[in-house]
Amino acid sequence: MFINFIGAIGAPQVILVVIVVLLLFGGRKIPELMKGLGSGIKEFKKATKEEKEASDIEKKKDK
Repeated sequence: MFINFIGAIGAPQVILVVIVVLLLFGGRKIPELMKGLGSGIKEFKKATKEEKEASDIEKKKDK
């Protein structure tokens, strides 16, 4: 069922979502929201990388 929903997303649905976001937040707020989203993703990637490195160090200690 979820896969069918993903397949049903097309250009008209994307345009509708963009219009709704613009109406809710306004044109001036969008760059701030995207900047925050980008920095959040960057922090998440950094944290997962650090966790992987810590895990690799623990594995080397166990051997």
